[in-house]
Amino acid sequence: MQDADDATRDWPKAIVVMGVSGSGKSTLGGMLAAELHCPFLEGDSFHPDANIAKMRAGEPLDDDDRWPWLDALGAAAGRAAAGRGRVIVACSALKHSYRDRLAAAIDAPALFVLLEASAAELEHRMANRPGHYMPRSLLDSQLQTLERPGSDECALALDAERPIRALCDDIYAFIDRVNAGGNGVS
Repeated sequence: MQDADDATRDWPKAIVVMGVSGSGKSTLGGMLAAELHCPFLEGDSFHPDANIAKMRAGEPLDDDDRWPWLDALGAAAGRAAAGRGRVIVACSALKHSYRDRLAAAIDAPALFVLLEASAAELEHRMANRPGHYMPRSLLDSQLQTLERPGSDECALALDAERPIRALCDDIYAFIDRVNAGGNGVS
């Protein structure tokens, strides 16, 4: 295994692990943060109570619900990156406009890592997360809202059904390529 500190010399200052509910954002983000010795921010913990109540009731959030949440999460991520050199964030970031808003609030170079899985796998994972406020009934709404990152975004898409170790290694390899002069889209 490659030393994570060597694999991430310069860029990015923020790694945002994104995707729909159940894709493994928190699991992968937590592992990356531990390996990179940096803070991990769980986007779910930045939702105001009203957002959580709305989702718990089976109502999807709208943009007006999301903007303050994204601003607060991004500002916290920016502070963490400035203070500690790097931060890992778990956030759905489903739309291009959400990623733009989050990146602007972070105000530091960011990489977005989209975790993709089949609907059946996502449903299975959500069914096995007791106590989480996000009901399986909102999965279809999230899948319909999801805009895959475009060629104009610094992003990497990964198969969330692969082992977590392989996902980390893919991220480190991507970062190495970019730091060596490759492009930031995959």
